[in-house]
Amino acid sequence: MKGSTTRAARKVREGVVVSNKMQKTVVVSVSHAMRHPYFEKVVLREKKYYAHIEDAASVQIGQKVRIVETRPLSKLKCWRVVSVVS
Repeated sequence: MKGSTTRAARKVREGVVVSNKMQKTVVVSVSHAMRHPYFEKVVLREKKYYAHIEDAASVQIGQKVRIVETRPLSKLKCWRVVSVVS
């Protein structure tokens, strides 16, 4: 079927803004709980994502935001902010 290609669902994450010092970029910290493979204790894992936003001053440190995966915009940045949750 030519021309009927469908795009895969984009990854969506929710996290907390930890830095907004850059121009058009914010750093979002996303944490998730996982069970340790051997000790079977629930541990929190945390990862930082660089996300694109046109007006970085509009979001403050500590605000919860939703980010979505996009094409690579720079060496480290391949996410963009979709909305501010709270």
